[in-house]
Amino acid sequence: MNAEDTSRFVRLRVELVLEVHDEGEVTKAALRRLAADPELPAAERTQAEGAVTEDTAEALAYLVDPFDLVSEVPGVELQQASWSSERIDYDPDSPDWDLDEEDGVGDEEEDGIG
Repeated sequence: MNAEDTSRFVRLRVELVLEVHDEGEVTKAALRRLAADPELPAAERTQAEGAVTEDTAEALAYLVDPFDLVSEVPGVELQQASWSSERIDYDPDSPDWDLDEEDGVGDEEEDGIG
């Protein structure tokens, strides 16, 4: 890295818990996105259609794209992303779901934002 290079790599960890009110709408939206993807080969499209139809979590994973989350942020370029989804039992009153709890793995607060 030379003196003019000011690039820094940052790992942004995000955990979302979503309440799905209409699984059919989520599935339809995922199927529409699949149908509109001109670069998706037919065999992969068929497999993806089956996955999003059978599992709402898969449909959400197809609809939520990390690139979309950061594409409008000035001065950053997404280098790598991975994500998954799963059905869970959620109890907002459980201490297991305390979002303010530090996990102890490289947490850093900056300007009061954790």
